[in-house]
Amino acid sequence: MDLESVQALKQFSDPSRLRVLGQLAAGKRHSLEGLCTSLGMSTGALVHHLERLLDAGLVRRHARPGGAVYELRRERLAALGTALARLDQPAGAGISEPLGPDGQSWPPALARVLRAFIVEGRLETIPAQEKKRLVVLRYLAETVFRPDTEYPEKEVNERLALLHPDVASLRRYLVDHRFMQREAGAYRLRPPTDWPDVGGGDDQAA
Repeated sequence: MDLESVQALKQFSDPSRLRVLGQLAAGKRHSLEGLCTSLGMSTGALVHHLERLLDAGLVRRHARPGGAVYELRRERLAALGTALARLDQPAGAGISEPLGPDGQSWPPALARVLRAFIVEGRLETIPAQEKKRLVVLRYLAETVFRPDTEYPEKEVNERLALLHPDVASLRRYLVDHRFMQREAGAYRLRPPTDWPDVGGGDDQAA
């Protein structure tokens, strides 16, 4: 299991954060004031817990006139459930059904490409063939980084280093192939509509 998933799961050990998640699980967006009232928490305590949940990718914040609102990231919970289920797989099983950010399985041909290059959560080698490299880069974009989040270069390097030591090449490829953008030294994911098409046919796995 990757480090980010482990950090996210740790949030469930705090009873106050569980209460926040439970309130958000009702399915609607909540304002800070509304959550304070519903949970009987002080503003300071609630902000602290929300920031931890935001950092873990379990909660999404939306800016709006009059104050931000918060909602549960259900797709993140689904991804964590999948990660827990994979703990039962035999060692060395690798990636069986890579999932996108919406929790849907990748096409089988693309999954085969990932199984060939990612073993036990590590990228064995950066594909030399561009078609296969794009598949791996898309997987990194979907699993290593969160949408609408800025990352300093140091954090980008730290996250990528969990999968492969050549972080400079991976970082450059992510930008060159329009999965990420770099502005003023900060990196963020581009909208998926900007990402290159990785296809899905059997020729990907050839």
